Amino acid sequence: MTEKINENGKTKIRVEDFNLFYGKFQALQHITIEIPGNRITSIIGPSGCGKSTFIRSFNRMNELIPGVRTEGRILLDDKNIFDIDPVELRKQVGMVFQRPNPFPKTIFENIAFGPRAHGIRDRRILEEIVEKSLKQAVLWDEVKDNLNKSGLALSGGQQQRLCIARALAVEPEVILMDEPASALDPIATLKIEELIQQLKEKYTIVIVTHNMQQAARASDYTLFFNMAENRAGYLVESGKTTDIFTNPKNELTEQYISGRFG
Repeated sequence: MTEKINENGKTKIRVEDFNLFYGKFQALQHITIEIPGNRITSIIGPSGCGKSTFIRSFNRMNELIPGVRTEGRILLDDKNIFDIDPVELRKQVGMVFQRPNPFPKTIFENIAFGPRAHGIRDRRILEEIVEKSLKQAVLWDEVKDNLNKSGLALSGGQQQRLCIARALAVEPEVILMDEPASALDPIATLKIEELIQQLKEKYTIVIVTHNMQQAARASDYTLFFNMAENRAGYLVESGKTTDIFTNPKNELTEQYISGRFG
């Protein structure tokens, strides 16, 4: 039975009895969940419980690792992602990583890279995409006069917003964020959290975070993962973030949130 975490609204991603293996090792076991559209869903849990592996399943990045095998289904708007060409899927499902990873190119070329890869060559169109993406990432006013500057010359927080703008440039439907603020200072972290709140109007956002306060502040829904005895990650509990943090149903969730393990 699929567990719903949203009482109302459209489901964007549906996971059905999903298992993932690295060779003989099972990393994820029997995960079934629905993730709502235009909401922020955070994934919390102790290190090694499969949080990053889980969100990387949504754009099939795990398949880049030799020996990975999956069972079950992941549906994006009711379409099985394993029936979608991975390049096309990654256009629909963007990814922002733990550490900012701008390309060693100009700010402009960082943003234009994805649209160019998908066949857009018209300079005027590319300029419009770059401006729109940087504005969405709340970075335009800071860099508009220096678009030919290297993306590597930006501060850490600016680099992460540049990476978010780069993901937005191909107009995804879902944005995955794996610890997007863990390498940033508190001020830059707050800017990223504010940006995420703005982006959920147009995008479905899934965040992995170790930061309990960040999950409580920044997300609408929370999934709590833990490790089974065989070290496979599994879903313990899910629900509205306010419920998970103030009135968890599972004792394991309460122990983790109160800092008694993890």
